[in-house]
Amino acid sequence: MTAARPGHELVTDAQLKRYAKLIYDVAGVEISPQKKQLLSNRVRRRLKVTGIANFEDYYKKLVSLPVTDDEWDHFLQEVTTHETYLFRDDSNWNWFRSEYLPQLVSEARQGKRQKSLRVWSAACSTGDEACTIACCAAEGFASQAGWDVKVIGTDIGVGAVREATAAKFNERSMRLVPDALKKRYFDDVKGEPFWTPKPPVRKTMSFRQHNLLDPLRERPFDVVFLKNVLIYFNTESKTRVIENIKRVMSPGSMLVLGAAEGVSELLSGYERIRPWLHRYTNSAGSPSGKAGV
Repeated sequence: MTAARPGHELVTDAQLKRYAKLIYDVAGVEISPQKKQLLSNRVRRRLKVTGIANFEDYYKKLVSLPVTDDEWDHFLQEVTTHETYLFRDDSNWNWFRSEYLPQLVSEARQGKRQKSLRVWSAACSTGDEACTIACCAAEGFASQAGWDVKVIGTDIGVGAVREATAAKFNERSMRLVPDALKKRYFDDVKGEPFWTPKPPVRKTMSFRQHNLLDPLRERPFDVVFLKNVLIYFNTESKTRVIENIKRVMSPGSMLVLGAAEGVSELLSGYERIRPWLHRYTNSAGSPSGKAGV
């Protein structure tokens, strides 16, 4: 077997196991042996930034630090972050814009619910999903006065939360935003290649650091977006996350998942509407709104 080129070395099998256990213990994310190349590439980035010589020394550095240290945040962002951009997955947003929001408006007109919408963008990364939610809500309620919209984004990475709060999106992140919405709800940042949401949209969003393995201290949400994150968890961690999600849902709340999360057998108390969409049906809790599809 030929040796890896300088700068392209891989972690050993023993190192992979140690790193995988460390990541799982802290974040609940499972790193399979098939991700050896990916993990090596991501850790190598941190070696370059920190000046640490090799995988072994970097591992020793991590275990010597408290998990609140900035380096842990940088490391977890490297190994858990996936590509994100606004209006990713048409089917989700077609449902949210064309079915869900109009039903909320109809129910409010009939006096069946208050004019309020609470949405949680779980594992929000740099805020692209949360901003999409906020834009859709602004458009859906544009002709309806008095709606109170709150979009809460959370992520395990403090750096990701910082970026989400800054709310600056490059052209790649904006590439799927419909032109009409882009003109109506975004401003270009002068002197920089970014777009940022206009104040009425931005004020509906807030972000904070949160580990999905821990309960979120919040009132029930109408919708929870939990997309493309559970695929990184094993069954035990998936179960724990799903239970934490249930704590902030009321009967009628909607759960939006990724296309291949592998959690169908864990969704007791939910009614399957579509492969990626489920309605919470458990009787416990105080409903914040019972709109479905």
